[in-house]
Amino acid sequence: MYSFMGGGLFCAGVGNILLIVSTATDYWMQYRQSSNYMHQGLWRYCMPGKCFPHNDSIAHLDATRALMILSLLACFIGIIIGIMAFIHYSSFDRFDKTFAAGILFFISCFLVFLAMAVYTGVTINYYGKRYGNWRFSWSYIIGWVSVVLTFFSGIFYLCAYRMHECPRSSNSH
Repeated sequence: MYSFMGGGLFCAGVGNILLIVSTATDYWMQYRQSSNYMHQGLWRYCMPGKCFPHNDSIAHLDATRALMILSLLACFIGIIIGIMAFIHYSSFDRFDKTFAAGILFFISCFLVFLAMAVYTGVTINYYGKRYGNWRFSWSYIIGWVSVVLTFFSGIFYLCAYRMHECPRSSNSH
């Protein structure tokens, strides 16, 4: 049980760090314009030597930002509850910290998946039709890696919950 929880905490910790890096950096997309490579993130777009904030409220960027921040919060709260479950397992009878941490990791996974899907769909639809020389960059890829890590942290915590619950439910019959 504790090995599943340890694996879940490791995946969630790395996933949360990657979520922070992905959300904060400006390399979600790179494109070439007049022989210069430019890049943009969720908060700024950069030309060679200078970066500018996104001044306009662009709906898909606003949605992606909001979903990424909510995912970060869910993952962070899941980590705190997961550590509490790891350190002191006996808790309230009605509130199982292992189960709660697993559900929060799945919520985080779902929110970051939605953020990545929104960004991917709009970017491919918009840039794919207008520009030929663009590509997703490393911040975007790190976002997808965090989807996988938060998913596996949820799996690990729910496996730990099931391992803890199975002996308890068989003794009650």
